[in-house]
Amino acid sequence: MGEQARWTRARLGRDGPPLDLLTARFDRHVYAPHAHDEFTIGVCVGGREIIDYRGGHIRPGVGSIVVLAPGEIHTGGPAATGGYAYRALYAETSLLTDGTLATAAPHFHEPLLDDPELAAALRLAHAELAACPDPLEAESRIPWLLTALARRHSTARAVSDRVPGAARIAHAVRDRLADELTAPPSLAALATDLGLSRYQLLRAFRMAMGVPPYAWLAQHRVNRARGLLENGLRPAEVAGLVGFADQAHLTRWFRRVLGVTPAAYRNSVQDSGR
Repeated sequence: MGEQARWTRARLGRDGPPLDLLTARFDRHVYAPHAHDEFTIGVCVGGREIIDYRGGHIRPGVGSIVVLAPGEIHTGGPAATGGYAYRALYAETSLLTDGTLATAAPHFHEPLLDDPELAAALRLAHAELAACPDPLEAESRIPWLLTALARRHSTARAVSDRVPGAARIAHAVRDRLADELTAPPSLAALATDLGLSRYQLLRAFRMAMGVPPYAWLAQHRVNRARGLLENGLRPAEVAGLVGFADQAHLTRWFRRVLGVTPAAYRNSVQDSGR
């Protein structure tokens, strides 16, 4: 498997707080006893690990979610030949209390969780943000998933999911994102302007638009990119003009929305014109 660890720093919204992501795989590495100031949330993606925690042993397998509380001493190492691989993120307590009535850190009775749907969503979000740590995408996805984690598996009680005026809220957010296409405001700032929590804003937007804010904005950017490509601009030029991080970021979303690469689309519309 090999020894490898890669850290990525994302930001939760433009000028927002940092969020560290770790992608690791180890054959033999054993962590010394240590603790983190934040919650450690990990998903095992290969092999088997053994973690000493709270006087016992945790043995995550593929698809397991591990939640380690701030300040708790723990270790980690391979549980079997072949090593282990995992993805982890390090989250401030506030990211787990969005959408709950908790005023302090939520308590998880069990550090090892079996929730395949949430594990798959965390793994996918981690992989895509590690590849391209877009601030709006990080802020749209991570707080939402960590709220789900706390609501499903901790002692925290959920707030009501009813958001009066969801359509009005969603349209106001949509318009701001469209107006500030290349440098969108943070969701936290938009929520404050609207007198909401960030969770309420995310809930209202998803209810009204059917997708989270970053996904709506990415599709809007793709639509803007189409017009620029039709006018003969190259994909590398278009990416920055519509707010994507680079050509690869544009290509990923262009294919998701239209099924072809930006270059293929540009060539086809130019061929049709001729």
